[in-house]
Amino acid sequence: MITKKIKLTAIALCLGLSAFAGNKDRSGQAAAGELLINPWGRTGGLFGLNGANVSGIEAMKLNIAGLANTEKTEIGLAHNRYLSGTGIGISNLGIAHKLKDAGVIGVNIMSMTFGDIPITTVGSPEGGVGTYKPSFLNISVGLGHTFSKNMAAGINFTYVNEAISNIKASALGFDAGIQYTNGKRDNLHLGVTLRNVGTNLRYSGDGFSFNGTSPEFSKEITVNSRSDKFALPSQLNIATAYDFYLDEGKMSDDGKTEIKPNHRLTGMLSFISNSFNSDWLGLGAEYSFKEKFMLRAAYRYESENLDKELSTTFYTGVSAGVTFQTQLSSGENSPKVAFDYAYKPTRIASGIHTVGIRLNLAGKAK
Repeated sequence: MITKKIKLTAIALCLGLSAFAGNKDRSGQAAAGELLINPWGRTGGLFGLNGANVSGIEAMKLNIAGLANTEKTEIGLAHNRYLSGTGIGISNLGIAHKLKDAGVIGVNIMSMTFGDIPITTVGSPEGGVGTYKPSFLNISVGLGHTFSKNMAAGINFTYVNEAISNIKASALGFDAGIQYTNGKRDNLHLGVTLRNVGTNLRYSGDGFSFNGTSPEFSKEITVNSRSDKFALPSQLNIATAYDFYLDEGKMSDDGKTEIKPNHRLTGMLSFISNSFNSDWLGLGAEYSFKEKFMLRAAYRYESENLDKELSTTFYTGVSAGVTFQTQLSSGENSPKVAFDYAYKPTRIASGIHTVGIRLNLAGKAK
């Protein structure tokens, strides 16, 4: 049965790759670009390349299948200084809870604010007539389920809302993903994700209205201008990861018991095909000591990424992150708390800084 599922997945991948060829010339036809932003610290430090082994609430913004690995209940908060110095901020809240054999349900709320922006019009191009505050809100509800020891899958629905004082738009997006693990210590990871497939966004509101004159008589009327429809930024992510236990095979003094490895080094490779932008190819690594202290770094490449004149992305260089997590008491099943930080360099402004905290009510980390 598992072999059949893997074959069907391979067929889906072949079909998906032909349908999701990156085309940056169509980037102006896409909307809700915030759906491609990962607000979490752990995945942010890896440029989102850990789709094969992401787990818990962070999986809702990357590969929903990883939600199934939540042991009991997990709660997380994260805040981003997006393009530091511009006043843009992203706040994120996630909650996941295991429903016994039914799987794990999760809710994620992401809010993006831009501060006060001066109002400019044809008559007042210099502003001075007030300000407005754009706001983006994404609310996701997902379900992850473990089908066997080695395979998990999940689905996720996201409500997208974008608004200013007189214009708004909304849409519904759908994500689906699978994860497969194998190896002596389940250290080989494969992940496939299809994200942001859904309804179109169409902007509407009083901002598209103006006063005009009827062609048949001189009476002034209100005329509504219709907005075009914009598609969500669909994305196909194929990822793999492998855990190297640097002290594997170390035995106790009596030579009878193998000591649990303390040092883990995970290498990650990910290919991401975007429907409206250039495709991404990334390589990352994470080092962990006793699953308490983690360092990570990653590099993501896209065409003309190194050319300032031709590049279509403001990301540049290597992302980095760190995590410290510990149990709140000495009991084996006591809650764990984790603190995350990530930095992503950008071509403009002063980069993206992410800080987060996660509370896991399960026992010891796997």
